[in-house]
Amino acid sequence: MRDFHKPGRSAVYASNGMCATSHPLAAKVAVQMLEAGGNAMDAAIAGAVLLGICEPQMTGIGGDCFVLFTPPGEDRVLALNGSGRAPAGIDADDLRAKGAVIAPYSADAVTVPGAVDAFCRLSKDWGKLGLKAVLAPAIHYAETGVPVAERVASDWARAGNLSGVARDMFLFAGQAPRAGQVFAAPKQAEALRRIAMEGRAGFYEGAVAEDMVTALRAQGGTHTLEDFAATACDYVDPISGGYSGLELCEHPPNGQGATAILLLNILKHFDIAAMDPWGAARAHIEAEATKLAYDARNRFMADPDYMTRLDYMTSAETAAQLAGLIDPARAMPAGLPGAEAVHKDTVYITVVDKDRMAVSLIYSVFHAFGSGIASDQFGILLHNRGAGFTLEQGHPNEIGGGKRPMHTIIPAMLKKDGKLLMPFGVMGGQYQATGHARFVSNITDFGLSPQAAMDAPRSFAEGDVLQVENGYSAAVKAALADLGHDVCEPDTAIGGSQAIMIHDNGVLEGGSDPRKDGCALGY
Repeated sequence: MRDFHKPGRSAVYASNGMCATSHPLAAKVAVQMLEAGGNAMDAAIAGAVLLGICEPQMTGIGGDCFVLFTPPGEDRVLALNGSGRAPAGIDADDLRAKGAVIAPYSADAVTVPGAVDAFCRLSKDWGKLGLKAVLAPAIHYAETGVPVAERVASDWARAGNLSGVARDMFLFAGQAPRAGQVFAAPKQAEALRRIAMEGRAGFYEGAVAEDMVTALRAQGGTHTLEDFAATACDYVDPISGGYSGLELCEHPPNGQGATAILLLNILKHFDIAAMDPWGAARAHIEAEATKLAYDARNRFMADPDYMTRLDYMTSAETAAQLAGLIDPARAMPAGLPGAEAVHKDTVYITVVDKDRMAVSLIYSVFHAFGSGIASDQFGILLHNRGAGFTLEQGHPNEIGGGKRPMHTIIPAMLKKDGKLLMPFGVMGGQYQATGHARFVSNITDFGLSPQAAMDAPRSFAEGDVLQVENGYSAAVKAALADLGHDVCEPDTAIGGSQAIMIHDNGVLEGGSDPRKDGCALGY
C-alpha cells in the first residue's frame, strides 16, 4: 500500500468491468460502452479511436495497431496484427539513392494504415454493438472538440514536422495549443461516419482512400488505390516466455515482443530480487541486457514472412550466452546498433468486461504526428511507420513492396498457472520492450502492485546514453556514471503504462501511469 503522506495514485477497484488508458475521456467512453451492453472489444475500439482525437500527436486512424485478447470466459490468448504494408511500388534502390535512411517525414515512410481494417474486423468478429455505436463517441468529439490535456499539450509543443494541411489542422495560429484549449477534427468526423456506415470499404475504397492516395502521390509517394484496397489484418499466434512463475504473452513479429521475452530471459541469470529496486546495480544490469537484446532485435526482427530467427531470440541458450557478456562492474561500450528511427508516440488501452473478456490494444502513428502529411478532404494524418524499415541490403527488415516494417509497439498479457492475470502495456517507443521487462520484474521480484510498478522510476539505455528519470537519487546517477554509463536526464518522463489485474475473487484492480493524463475507471 502506498504512503498516503506522499503524492501518488491509489489503485482503482471494480467488480463488473474496467478500462485503463492514457486519457480520462477515452476511459469514460469505454466504460459507458460496457454499461450500454457492449463487451471489452467494443469498449477498447471506442476508446482507442477517440484517443486519436484526444491525443492526435500519438495516434489516429492513419496509423497501425496490434491487439491481444481473450474470448469471454476463456484464458486462451488470441492476437491480431493490424499493421499495414509498404506500397507495392516502393523500391529500396531508389530510396538508397536518396540517402542512408528513409526520410521519416516523407511519403516514402508512409506504409498503408492498418488500424481501421483491424478495428472493423474485430468489431465484426468479436464485438456486440456494431461499428455505428462504437464509433459514435469519436464522431461526436471530433466534431465538437476535446479540451487539450496537460501532458498532451506538452508533447504537442515538441512536434516540429507539420506542414501543409496538417499544419493548418493541428496548430492554432501557427502554435501548439495550450492545455485547456479545445481541439476538433470535423474532417475526420466525416471519415469516421463513412467507416461507421460502410465498414472498411469506407476507408480503404472510395473518396477517403482517394483523398489519402492523392496526398501521398503529391509528396512523391508510390501509393495506389490498389495498395489501400488490398490491406488486410491477420490473426496470428501469440508468443510467450516465463519469469518468476508468470507467463508473459506477447504479440509475434513484426512487433518487438520477442525482445521483451529475450530481456527477461537474460535477467533470469542475475539475482534481481536481491538488489535495491531503485539502486545502481539493477539499473546497470537492465541497461546492459537492453543493449544486447535490442542489438538482436535490430539484426533479426522483421515482417514474419522474412524473419527466420524468432526461435533464436526466444531461446534460453541465446539469453544465457548474452548474459555471459554482461560485466556487473562495467558498462559495455556505447554504440551497439540502434533502430533506424526513434519515437515516443503511442497510445495503449486495456479493457476487461463482466464476462472477463480482456483486450490489450496498442495503436500509434509512430513519430509525433507521424509523417506530418494529412489528406486534404478528410484530414487523415498518415503515420510514418515505414521509417522502421532499414535500407541495409539483404537485411530481413529491408524495405520492399508489400512488406510490413519492424514495429516497436507491443501489447502484453500476463498469465499465472494458465489463467489470465493481467492485460498490460507500456508506451514509449523504443522503451516498450524494456518497459515490459521492468514492469514484470517490479511485480515479481519486488512484489509491487500494478500501480506501484508503474509509479516507480525508470531508466533506459538508448543509443549512446543511459536515460535516468528524476525519481532516481543523485547518488545512483553518480554510481551509474562511475560504471561507465553516459547518464542523462530525458526531456520528458519515460513512457507510460496501463494495467488491469484480475484477482481470484473476480475483483478488477486497475493502474494508470501518472506520466500520462489518463486513469483507470471501473463500474
